[in-house]
Amino acid sequence: MTKFRSVSLTFTLIFISLIAVAQEKGIVPQQILRQIVQGMPKGEKQEVRVLTAEFQPGERTVLHSHRYPVTVYVLEGEFTLEADGRASQTVKAGHAMIMPTHVKMTGYNRSSSEPLRVVAFYVSDPDTPFLDPIH
Repeated sequence: MTKFRSVSLTFTLIFISLIAVAQEKGIVPQQILRQIVQGMPKGEKQEVRVLTAEFQPGERTVLHSHRYPVTVYVLEGEFTLEADGRASQTVKAGHAMIMPTHVKMTGYNRSSSEPLRVVAFYVSDPDTPFLDPIH
């Protein structure tokens, strides 16, 4: 536990220092998304992954679910998420969303001409698959 606190304190100090330096230079971080989520890993160690994906016009993901929340930030185009029991949700470039856990879903690029580029942020227990395909 002491090692965890030490790492947490170090991360916090670095983060505060970066904000202070950014503010000195006139750089003000802009919040894109703030949301309380459930289901984050609770083990002693977590694995953080940052992934990118490109969807050509009309492409979609396989039907799948996630064990932990996934944050998607849209760099270019529009990302549409269809999840069981929920209304379809579309996120445009410059915006983000958090995908739910343990829900059947698929993500689309509904455009017939424009590509879609996203960044996904995922925190999980080490070596947990990013997604679980549903057959």
